[in-house]
Amino acid sequence: MDLRHLEYFSAVASELSFTRAADRLTIAQSAVSAGVRSLENELGVELFDRSRRQIRLTSTGELLLPRVREALDAVGAVHDAALDATRALTGSVVVGLMTSVTLVDVPGVLGSFRTAHPGVGVRLRAARRGSAGLVDDLASGEIDLAFLALIGPIPAALTADPVASSPMVLVVPTGHRLARTRMITLAQLADEEFIDLPPGYAARSIVDVAFASAGVERRVLIEVADIGTAAGYVANGLGIALLPEFAAVSTRDVERIPVSGVADFTVYLAASRTRRASAAVRALMNVVLADSRPGRL
Repeated sequence: MDLRHLEYFSAVASELSFTRAADRLTIAQSAVSAGVRSLENELGVELFDRSRRQIRLTSTGELLLPRVREALDAVGAVHDAALDATRALTGSVVVGLMTSVTLVDVPGVLGSFRTAHPGVGVRLRAARRGSAGLVDDLASGEIDLAFLALIGPIPAALTADPVASSPMVLVVPTGHRLARTRMITLAQLADEEFIDLPPGYAARSIVDVAFASAGVERRVLIEVADIGTAAGYVANGLGIALLPEFAAVSTRDVERIPVSGVADFTVYLAASRTRRASAAVRALMNVVLADSRPGRL
């Protein structure tokens, strides 16, 4: 069995596209297609359903994917052991990020990492469903590390270290009836209409938990998928928002007001507890944790 064919299968399963998998592997699409077909012929099974516009894993493919990734991890361990002997680090790391969350200087961290380990490639992937989606991607092996926000206990399947945090603030348009208030309670917001992120995003979960704990109902008028755009909707009079302070610092025509009874927005560096971390992944974790300065904005 050709190890490359297992890598091709894993990449196509991640991307659900032969074209994107080829781009990720930096090889021709025809080579990926031929490699996957050769693996299917060798195993005597169909790994992908190609009958639809977008390919999907067959039930057999879904069953074999975790085993294939375990095998690739095991081969990676052998590779890492050889690298340890020569002290040369190569490989790749896939890092998941929350859209528009700028609390961590990711370019700076990666610059430091590249200087220390020029042989390691890093690929960034934006969260598709907020922090909840990143947790799922870590569990499935789609990504190796993630900068994500968590509320409550850390999931048992993850290791997570806090690296930055920001207080939640009320964002209202200039001229709003609450604009000059020094401190807001959730009870004062019962009749307001809110701009917020969809369920599954950490900032939304923080606010939902806070209102539920206070016994106050609220109305979410508009849901936006990018936390960086929410304050702009507030500035245009479409509602108010409870956001991490960093998400509204540069927005004009709004006021940011401290609010009581709402937890901070905390960013963690997270990895899977159940999947083996490669030497490259461990090295990047060390750089992030060494450079991070947990604290408030």
